[in-house]
Amino acid sequence: MRRAFLAITGLAASTTALVVFKGSTSATPVAQNLPTAQPVNPAGPGTDPSAAPDAPGADPAGVAPTSSASAGPSTSPKPGKTTARPSATRTTKAPSAPRTTKAPQSTTRRVTGAGFDAKDGSENYGYVQVQIVVSGNRIVEAVALSLPTGGESDIHSGDVSNRYDGTGGEVVQKQSANLNTVSGATETSNAYKQSLRSAIEQAF
Repeated sequence: MRRAFLAITGLAASTTALVVFKGSTSATPVAQNLPTAQPVNPAGPGTDPSAAPDAPGADPAGVAPTSSASAGPSTSPKPGKTTARPSATRTTKAPSAPRTTKAPQSTTRRVTGAGFDAKDGSENYGYVQVQIVVSGNRIVEAVALSLPTGGESDIHSGDVSNRYDGTGGEVVQKQSANLNTVSGATETSNAYKQSLRSAIEQAF
């Protein structure tokens, strides 16, 4: 009985060894065609295994070291130029000197006309010259500086002076040399008008 058990046990062991041997020989070519197993990246696809926290040589903080060479030269922004504008300076004008008021000049002036002879043909009665007083653009007085004298000439010269001279005479009234001729003293009147016209031309 014991021998029979040993015989059965040995037959079973030999059968098992034969099966294992055949299985190993048939599995060898299959194993040769399998691709080489790649190391598993614990951080997931697309990441550097060395950067994983558990990978050897990795930064314990989990931050990949940055190379100073890869970073470009640091450029600090240039400070903008600020040109300080000079503050405007006020120029204070010195007080001007007080104006001196000139005394108004008198507009009254005396103008003397040219002298003329009072003649009737070849007969000369005397010399006539007139002066006028002008204020602004107006005649305010007329004066005969010279009139014929002697005999009847004194009478005629008086008549002419009374008609034309003074501040209320005909010269001031008409403001011109267009005077009326004194009767009986035509030559003296004409000479007076000529001298008056000359004075007016000088004054205006």
